[in-house]
Amino acid sequence: MRQKTFTRRIILIGMILAALLLTTLVVAHPGGASSTARQIRSQSFQPKTLQHMIAEHQLASTVQVLSSQPPSVILQFPLFPSGLKKTFPKATGVVTIVQGNPAVSLFETVTVDVANMPPDTTFTIFFIEKAVKPFGHAEYVADLHTRDDGHGDVSFQAITLVAFAMDAANPGTSQDQSGLASGVQLEHLGMWFSSLQDAQKILNDTTLKGTPFDGGNPPLHAGPQAMTDGQDAPVF
Repeated sequence: MRQKTFTRRIILIGMILAALLLTTLVVAHPGGASSTARQIRSQSFQPKTLQHMIAEHQLASTVQVLSSQPPSVILQFPLFPSGLKKTFPKATGVVTIVQGNPAVSLFETVTVDVANMPPDTTFTIFFIEKAVKPFGHAEYVADLHTRDDGHGDVSFQAITLVAFAMDAANPGTSQDQSGLASGVQLEHLGMWFSSLQDAQKILNDTTLKGTPFDGGNPPLHAGPQAMTDGQDAPVF
């Protein structure tokens, strides 16, 4: 009886060790699709490649490639007032995108810093197909609330440099940095008033209509776009 119990324990320990080994292999070697995505990112988003893309107008001239320790890559670009232009013409924004080591990092870290904005106001942040109307496809990625002095910042993590949107029933294709890809590429960033009422008050315009650029009930409760990268060419 003791021999059988001992044998069962050996088998159980072996099964546990095998499971741990399998888990380690899965973590160390994610699926093929993820590996392909990382390979594309590591090849397409090297500093020299990005600088060449800027020179060739494949990326907007407002984009800067900042110095970084390889294999990290840092992109930065400004935001400009759109809906805020008349009432807050000095509003400014800077977006910083940090790509870590593509071999182990599955997302980018994005920081949005703004200044000279309406104080104590919440804005939504979207990755968008086009920088200006009609904006096209969009992805809701973050909120930013300004402080009493009109400054604000937020950091979030998301798949950014290869962000795209699609209708799975009819995904279509579009060009990204690596060539033809699925869906519609989201290569711009914009900010919207989270509240239509805030926008009407701040912009002193009660005729403004609601927009879909915030989640939740009721529909169309967000206000107009406040800030945009303002470029025709992609900024990321």
